[in-house]
Amino acid sequence: MKTALQAFLKRPTTWVGIITAFMFQIIFSVIWMTGYDGVTDRVDGLTIAIVSEDASGMGEAIAGNLADRLPFTVVRPESVEAAKKQLHDRELQMVVHIPADFAGQAASPDGQAKIGFLINESNPALIKSMMSGAAETITAEVNQQAVAMGIKGTLTGMNMPEEQAAAVSGGLSERVVSDVQSVNPVQGMNNQMVPMMMVLASYVGAMIMGMNLEQSSMAIASATGRWSRFGARSLINVISAAAVSLVGASLLAALGGQIQEGFLHLWGFQFIFLLTFMFVSQMFLYVFGMAGMLFNIMLLSVQLVSSGAMVPRELLSDFYTGLSKLLPATYAVDGNMNILFGGPGVGGDLAALLVITAFAIVVSAAAVVFKTKTARQPQAVIAGRQQS
Repeated sequence: MKTALQAFLKRPTTWVGIITAFMFQIIFSVIWMTGYDGVTDRVDGLTIAIVSEDASGMGEAIAGNLADRLPFTVVRPESVEAAKKQLHDRELQMVVHIPADFAGQAASPDGQAKIGFLINESNPALIKSMMSGAAETITAEVNQQAVAMGIKGTLTGMNMPEEQAAAVSGGLSERVVSDVQSVNPVQGMNNQMVPMMMVLASYVGAMIMGMNLEQSSMAIASATGRWSRFGARSLINVISAAAVSLVGASLLAALGGQIQEGFLHLWGFQFIFLLTFMFVSQMFLYVFGMAGMLFNIMLLSVQLVSSGAMVPRELLSDFYTGLSKLLPATYAVDGNMNILFGGPGVGGDLAALLVITAFAIVVSAAAVVFKTKTARQPQAVIAGRQQS
């Protein structure tokens, strides 16, 4: 055993493996602790819309009070339809709807006033949890406001006996209820986690594949040219992305996954973002060699934090929010949510992924050119010495 231990410790790959284990701990701890720091303090980054159709003045007063007291950013769209469009496009996290008959139902002794809430579930699971809690808080707030705004006086002005008006206004706090409805509902926690799972599995797989291709490239370097190896690796990426994405999409469909836009849309989009992951992860290997794996570990951790798969990007710091716009996982998560659960479409996400892919290919090709030139310089020096 002692001999075997000594043999292991003499191998550089052993130390690389040990150092990699340390780096995973360091990188993930630093990025996740800084990335999620202060998340609960940034709820004003979430936006809700309040639409009041109550012409009596009560609804407008309630909407104004909510806008002043809620911790979120509050907007006032012109109509429910406009608010629904923004909600569908993930520009809003919730719509609060005060219907036209709110005041009438609140004033009726045997009525029950309702406040409508619309939540888009095609979002990180945290959004639904936070907005559901906010709906309960808003309902309780409206109950208190309705009583505090002097509904008793309003009812008395409607020729209702004062004693009856007092009884009705006192009971309002128990008769204003919430009506929570979901847009693009997600069927179960297993489906909710699919976007994160697809990004995690795809990038880790691309990392490991890239590492092995780099080792294969070094092994055949003496027998093949740099550009032929570059072309072969690119072709392998395309073929592998098509095959791997087909397996992934097929398994998701076979296991009962929710696919709103259909199998072919899912397969095609997964092919594109997986191909992007492959070229991006290999870009660091082209530039830095095997040391590029450290950059891939960092990129994996950053993307899990900033992509919006687990925590809404609106709750992250400006640094991580800005960084997320440059990373492919952000667009992979958004596109997956649109295809799986429903959303505004994936055209913008596809365009961003293709731009990132093109950038990675250009940088990788530049690294091949640079390394070719640097490799020729020592050879030219040796040849000059031999001639002299």
